[in-house]
Amino acid sequence: MARPPGLLQALCVLMVGWALVHCQVGREEEVEEDGVEEEEERTPSTVEPEMTHCPEDCSCKAEGAVDCAGVDLSEFPGDLSENTRQLSLQNNQIREVTVEQLSRLHLLETLNLQNNRLTSQGLEDEGFEMLDRLSYLYLANNKLTAAPRLLPSSLVSADFAANQLTKVYPNTFGQKPRLKSVYLHNNKLTDAGLPENMFNGSDSVEILIMSSNFLRYVPKNLPSSIYRLHFKNNKLEKIPHQAFSSLSQLRELYLQNNLLSNDGMDNETFSHLSSLEYLDLSNNNLSAVPKGLPRGLVLLHLEKNSIHSIAADVLTPVRNLEYLLLHNNKLRSRNIHHMAFQGLKKLHTLHMYNNLLERVPRGLPRRAKTLMLLHNLISEINRNDLALLYTLTELNLSYNKITSPRMHKEAFRKLRLLESLDLSGNSLHVLPVGLPKSLQVLKVKDNQLNSISDGALGSMSKLREINLSNNQLKLSSFYQGAWQGLSSLTVLDLSGNQLSHVPVDLPETLEYLYLQSNRISSVPASAFESTPNIKGIFLRYNRLSANAVVESAFSHLMNLQVLDVGPTSTRPTHEDDLEEETDEEEEEIEEDGQ
Repeated sequence: MARPPGLLQALCVLMVGWALVHCQVGREEEVEEDGVEEEEERTPSTVEPEMTHCPEDCSCKAEGAVDCAGVDLSEFPGDLSENTRQLSLQNNQIREVTVEQLSRLHLLETLNLQNNRLTSQGLEDEGFEMLDRLSYLYLANNKLTAAPRLLPSSLVSADFAANQLTKVYPNTFGQKPRLKSVYLHNNKLTDAGLPENMFNGSDSVEILIMSSNFLRYVPKNLPSSIYRLHFKNNKLEKIPHQAFSSLSQLRELYLQNNLLSNDGMDNETFSHLSSLEYLDLSNNNLSAVPKGLPRGLVLLHLEKNSIHSIAADVLTPVRNLEYLLLHNNKLRSRNIHHMAFQGLKKLHTLHMYNNLLERVPRGLPRRAKTLMLLHNLISEINRNDLALLYTLTELNLSYNKITSPRMHKEAFRKLRLLESLDLSGNSLHVLPVGLPKSLQVLKVKDNQLNSISDGALGSMSKLREINLSNNQLKLSSFYQGAWQGLSSLTVLDLSGNQLSHVPVDLPETLEYLYLQSNRISSVPASAFESTPNIKGIFLRYNRLSANAVVESAFSHLMNLQVLDVGPTSTRPTHEDDLEEETDEEEEEIEEDGQ
């Protein structure tokens, strides 16, 4: 049967159409597969950067971070990935870094080259300029004699400490709007080696460290954003007028160990520093406390100068002052105005030791808690010298010239909060009476004590430590029951005296007993019956013989950790030496026989 021609023609058209559609779908799938391959080929360089290689002996644990610290490299690594962002090369032997070596590291943010052997000749300026993402540059402890002329504007922190720098250029640190901290200490910088506008265009600098150089003047035009400024260990003689006038954010200023005198500054040198809290002017050539100190100052270092007087109005405006350090000067009490400390209600720590004070100065700050007057020439303590120091907790009067007759028996009557008193190194013959009941530590060593007045230690229930060493005390020097009221005593030092026996009736709380360098000749079984909690007993350099120490004296001391009995102050006789040698030989023979 013949098929109609129309139907046959329709079937042919349908088959051709189906073939064309099938071929097109296959072509699209092939194109998609090719596209995937092409995209996969592009991924490593454009979509997800990866470290393709880590230099030998280095560590590349984090993405973009290469750690080659301390692996004894002598050359800059040449096979670094272009994707390196943090490069640690400190503690090696690298002598030079070229432009070519840095030019590929366009993503670098941190470069640490400290503690190598880099010289200025081996460090090409143009290399750093190309690193337009570099934020942190560490070049400390190398051999640079000049700073790079150009550093990238992206810089946040630069450390050039401990080099041999003599020159810094205008664009080394200038035009760096993000720059926060600069470290230039321990170099050889002079005034001539610094540009006039060293930080021009770098208005965000907060920390500048220029200590241990050879500067004679404080640089001008410092950024107003600085809050910490170090110029210690220089040759500073003068602070130019208004050198600090724009530093309204400055909180810490270090000027110690220079050559500054009162003539090298004026009344406005510090007056504009409204945020200043810490000022160190120690170890300079000041003859008087500077004027114009800012009101907000909290800690003031003036020690190790030649200050011989304190006027009435130089300290009183500094209302927030808490710590005042005036030790190692040439102060005399008569040259300290009686109003010098008036109004300083926050001043709690005052150091005036190693001066020429002949008496306790008048008008001391009434809120003081710590008062250090040791190593002066004070020869007397009058009834009212300390009467207004109600809040005092620590008083050190050691190594003066105080004698018992010139120590008033009521001198300490108002010091009801006093916890620590040091009277060591004076010329006291008798332990003062009327000591505060609040005492926790009492030191009266290196005197000439030969008597403890009746009741001098009475009712001192808070006393934890007594040091009476290096005096002339005997057992008869102590009144009966002298130790009984000391219910908190843990440390008793009676070394360097003239005791013939271990003191009796010591408090039960005692933990450490120092009796070395006395005249003790025996330790009976009952010596430590009253001190079951003792941890350390020191009997060295006495007159003890082996037979004079009864072992049972220590058998009940369950907490004993240290027992120091020898050597004695008397040398053994020749016969004793021979006996000891014989005993040792016999023991060796017995051991060999076994």
